[in-house]
Amino acid sequence: MTTAPYASRPEDSRGRLWPERMSTFRSPWQRDRDRIIHSSAFRRLKHKTQVFVEHDGDAYRGDYFRTRLTHTIEVAQVARTIAGTLGLNTDLAETVALAHDLGHPPFGHTGEDALATLMAPYGGFDHNAQALRIVTALERHYADFDGLNLTWEALEGIAKHNGPVTGDLPYALAQVNAQWDLELSTNASAEAQVAAVADDVAYNHHDLHDGLRAELFTEEELAELPVIGPAFARVDELHPGLDRMRRRHEALRRVFGVMVEDVIAVAQNRLTGLQPQSAQEIRDMDGPIIRFSKPLYQNIKAIKSFLFTRMYRAPSVVDERHRVTAMLNDLFPLFLNEPDQMPAQWHAAAMADPDTTHRARVVLDYVAGMTDRYAISEHQRLFAAPKQG
Repeated sequence: MTTAPYASRPEDSRGRLWPERMSTFRSPWQRDRDRIIHSSAFRRLKHKTQVFVEHDGDAYRGDYFRTRLTHTIEVAQVARTIAGTLGLNTDLAETVALAHDLGHPPFGHTGEDALATLMAPYGGFDHNAQALRIVTALERHYADFDGLNLTWEALEGIAKHNGPVTGDLPYALAQVNAQWDLELSTNASAEAQVAAVADDVAYNHHDLHDGLRAELFTEEELAELPVIGPAFARVDELHPGLDRMRRRHEALRRVFGVMVEDVIAVAQNRLTGLQPQSAQEIRDMDGPIIRFSKPLYQNIKAIKSFLFTRMYRAPSVVDERHRVTAMLNDLFPLFLNEPDQMPAQWHAAAMADPDTTHRARVVLDYVAGMTDRYAISEHQRLFAAPKQG
């Protein structure tokens, strides 16, 4: 139950763009959460990259590596824990967490970079904006509306959980904001801020796990880093001689705990000092209320720098980045110039308007919705050299 005066309250929700009757059993944000979980875009996250691309030829293929779906579930779990401890609305925090990566294209941030370049002449691309497009337009299952008809608070959280959005807007975000003002220049709710920090906690934790499993670095190298080194030392003190996999897990779960406890302590101190009396006061503050302490933030920067060099830019991962970028650089212009190569409904949508920008945006929606394996199979179908007879 929500107790804090600065928490978002269901009875104060600004509602939905298409009015609906209140549910007998669920709050507005429980309904939002459930619609996201049942969406096609959420299911596709199962086969979308977190770091390692899933396909038969990938040296790192394995059931233990995180996908975009397992990452999302971990973020939602962290968000509920932090939100509940702070007296916030756990359903709204979970909703934003579950939706925050819906707009990711195939091949993770590599795919996003490639599509942003390809879409530069046509209004740009951003995965947060694409998530909004999915939940407001591209999911087409309901009789009365396109999208999921989420509440204003859920849409606001998707749009600006990472902070206020200023400057030139990606067309997908501008389109939604023109339809319903999301007040992009202010902070998001505390619940959405929790989802953003939970994202940082989750990926910093699980990328360490996955990098170790991929043998891109060792426990001994991690022990040289802040936070992680003391965690390994404490495990060795409490459990001398522990086998390697248990030692790794025990140390990294302590790192996980340090991050979560730090966020909660900082938020509690700031909330006690500032005494906000409404969710709107959180939005109107000069900066986020939910964040890491400055010392831990600096330590996390050092960890991220290590991961960037040793994992995200490891030679094998970079080779894979080049390979999948080339795939998208092949697929996008082909579909743009030959829209009949797309499925019938996408072909029809592309040809509904002769404007090239319209067609490019339809192609983007199609390509961005692909899973890794579907993008790879489409590229093989369309570009594989014919066998010599």
